[in-house]
Amino acid sequence: MAALTPISRKPMSLVLPTVAAAGGLLGLFVGTANGSGLMGVVVGACLVVALAMIFISVLKNEGLAKWISIAVMAVLGFIFGGTPGVILGAIFGWLFHWFIYWLYEGRYRARLLPYLTPRQVLWHYTFRVICGSIFVFLITPILVVMPLSFNAQDFFTFTPEMLRLDPEGYSLKHYRDFFTNNEWQRSFKNSLIIAPIATVISVSLGTLAAIGLSQNHVPFKRAIMAILISPMIVPLIISATGMFFFYSQIGNWMEGTLGLNKTFVGYVKVVLAHAVLGIPFVIITVTATLVGFDNSLTRAAANMGANPVTTFFKVQMPLILPGVISGGLFAFITSFDEVVVVLFVGSASQKTLPWQMFTGLREQISPTILAVATILVVISIALLTTVEMLRRRSERLRGMSPS
Repeated sequence: MAALTPISRKPMSLVLPTVAAAGGLLGLFVGTANGSGLMGVVVGACLVVALAMIFISVLKNEGLAKWISIAVMAVLGFIFGGTPGVILGAIFGWLFHWFIYWLYEGRYRARLLPYLTPRQVLWHYTFRVICGSIFVFLITPILVVMPLSFNAQDFFTFTPEMLRLDPEGYSLKHYRDFFTNNEWQRSFKNSLIIAPIATVISVSLGTLAAIGLSQNHVPFKRAIMAILISPMIVPLIISATGMFFFYSQIGNWMEGTLGLNKTFVGYVKVVLAHAVLGIPFVIITVTATLVGFDNSLTRAAANMGANPVTTFFKVQMPLILPGVISGGLFAFITSFDEVVVVLFVGSASQKTLPWQMFTGLREQISPTILAVATILVVISIALLTTVEMLRRRSERLRGMSPS
């Protein structure tokens, strides 16, 4: 019904101050980059206000206004930033054109309930701006690192060639170094050995713990839960120090009494330490999945003669599998990205990829770190996308969302 609400044009007293604020925000960044943030705010606000007045009062042609806005911003972008500035300017030109007409034509109310007050509408969009700002704040460092990984020079900054979008300024040599350098490949293989084994242990123990804690007859459930998820809460440096003293004794016993190889014992210690860090993630995700689990299904299976093991694998596991896999992915990411604990517990033979990155920053300032960081970001995005898909599937299976 909200889509059928007639859209009325808004007064200039609402449109101009709003677009001026948006233009001033953009001008702040451009002006700061050119030595005067205050001047950028004033010029940006005045420019966007002028465009709004021309488009609404004089031009009165939205299609033509769009191309004029794109052209003006592209020219200004070329003046201040060269070729990359043209691209960014054109994008912001389209954005400001859309924003001006979105306000003036009242399109911002098209998808909202018609009875909302102006204050409620303001809070609706203010909340989204705040969330978007937080997202930009969090994602910007990643967006900076990724193009730097293609730098043709051994620098951690954008070169003039990169800023001009010159093909000579870009190269895959840092990625080639990662895939051909023995140190990087050895650390990568160590991560691929340690993380999956630690994940299997975390998933096995975490799933069993979550199922046990979901039973009503278990005493002191809250206290036990607090202890099991404490590795997530306790500062990592404290956990790493405690693990160093604890696993060093276990390592001495395994080497002295059992006669095991020192390198093998080092891998065992790191795997167990990472498993401890991953178990809380599995417990939390599986426990959340078990919230909507119908216990009458297990009782029905028992009445049909199924033993507890069969009931678990045939009844419970298919329904909680999305939560188990989600917890496993979080445990894998935790182990794959962890560096503090492995510095305390491991040795040079167990040097993982994050450890090698830390060494590259501290000792040799290797730009290959940027390529590795980009690869890890891509892997993390793929895993988190999988987690989100599994979460939605879990909700559908439990009837919490429409199919």
